[in-house]
Amino acid sequence: METLHLAGPVRLGDDDVRAEAWVVDGRLTFEQPSGDVTRVEGWAVPGLVDVHCHVGLDSAGATSREVARAQALADRDAGVLLVRDAGSPLDTTWVHDEPDLPRLVRCGSHLALPKRYLRDYGRELAEVAELPDAVAQEAARGDGWVKIVADWIERSEGASADLRPLWPGDVLATAVARAHDAGARVTAHTFSEEALPGLLAADVDCLEHGTGLTPSMIDEVAARGIAVTPTLLQVERFEAIAQQADGRYPVYAAHMRRMHARRHAHVRDLFEAGVRLLVGTDAGGTIGHGQIAAECAELVAAGVPPLEVLAAASWRTRDYLGAPLLDEGVEADVVVYPADPAADVAVLAAPSAVVLRGRRVR
Repeated sequence: METLHLAGPVRLGDDDVRAEAWVVDGRLTFEQPSGDVTRVEGWAVPGLVDVHCHVGLDSAGATSREVARAQALADRDAGVLLVRDAGSPLDTTWVHDEPDLPRLVRCGSHLALPKRYLRDYGRELAEVAELPDAVAQEAARGDGWVKIVADWIERSEGASADLRPLWPGDVLATAVARAHDAGARVTAHTFSEEALPGLLAADVDCLEHGTGLTPSMIDEVAARGIAVTPTLLQVERFEAIAQQADGRYPVYAAHMRRMHARRHAHVRDLFEAGVRLLVGTDAGGTIGHGQIAAECAELVAAGVPPLEVLAAASWRTRDYLGAPLLDEGVEADVVVYPADPAADVAVLAAPSAVVLRGRRVR
């Protein structure tokens, strides 16, 4: 394994920037080694994190293992070295044994109801009452996370159809408690306002999208320490989704357009309230993998400062997921850029080098 000289600067955290570092036998050190080294120029940061990513999922449902591997490689080459897979119909436990693929934290399968989510994407429960047991099962299958689909369009309402909750509050509360008892955390897909009171009362840990959060709910989310993944690349698609619904589901279409129109202001409100923001692309299904730089750019466009976005895409979220932070002797997961991404996240689109598990893979 080659010895790398990270010529620096090396950013380890918000206020921790070192002049240089080395990777020796796969591990980070700040003590200059003897012998030959390969010099790697540029700003080095801890490997990026995509917390809303679907390895093994495309628009038709579960992919082949070969496609899932290609998806993970696209994320890795974009600088994402840690993925929280936010639900996949494919069993991806094998990724843990692939040293050239990003580290993976699995949620297991999405939990939904028949005709209340995208077909073939998740695990459809026959009855609402099955949710607590299903959550316990997915907690046992996954890597400390469970994914619940909390709302979706209720097409049976015809022209008045809109986003509606899938689960009553008491069932949600029991389900989240079962996950917590098993040592797992729960994240929930939610677009609408209506599903959120039940999720907050159930003590959910994280919200995906969260476009329905009102000002009072935002304050509660901040006070409870609930994380939110805005997935702005996905919310950008709300206008296209509304166009598909025009005519048949006009109420739903109008609702999606309202959330689309205020997407940037909404994220700015979350940030200013002190909500923990996570960075997730929602890759898989309708969005291609390897889009972490574009998601970060959207967050900056919404008004979140570049350093805050970089922290959310790197060291802060690594810590949130329980991954080791860069420090002396830690296995090196590092991405190098030609300029400081804390000053301009645009440089995230072109990594100079990617070092995974101490080995340069790009």
